[in-house]
Amino acid sequence: QVQLVESGGGLVQAGGSLRLSCAASERTFGSYAMGWFRQAPGKQREFVAAIMWTGGKTYYADSVKGRFAISRDNAKNTVYLQMNSLKPEDTAVYYCAAGPAPNGLPRDVRYTYWGQGTQVAVSS
Repeated sequence: QVQLVESGGGLVQAGGSLRLSCAASERTFGSYAMGWFRQAPGKQREFVAAIMWTGGKTYYADSVKGRFAISRDNAKNTVYLQMNSLKPEDTAVYYCAAGPAPNGLPRDVRYTYWGQGTQVAVSS
């Protein structure tokens, strides 16, 4: 059972930056990937970004391309989400998730494990 713990959320002004972290309780190997999702009040959870543990291939939602960057530190079993040029519409609870990607592609991940979420609020 992999446990995921997010941190780094907070309140920031529009145009600002935040970096979220997701620490996994154990190392995942092979074709596993880590992803970030978000859920705004009254809206469905939506995909943000994903990265393969092996190889580091990434995949982003169109809404965050060019502003957000996902990265990993294999030695620390930690994945990061660097968020720049934040907008009020980025306000949401951000969740970390992990699961196998049978095709080796970060866009095709069977997310199995989820964190509890961290709140990000962007003021205008």
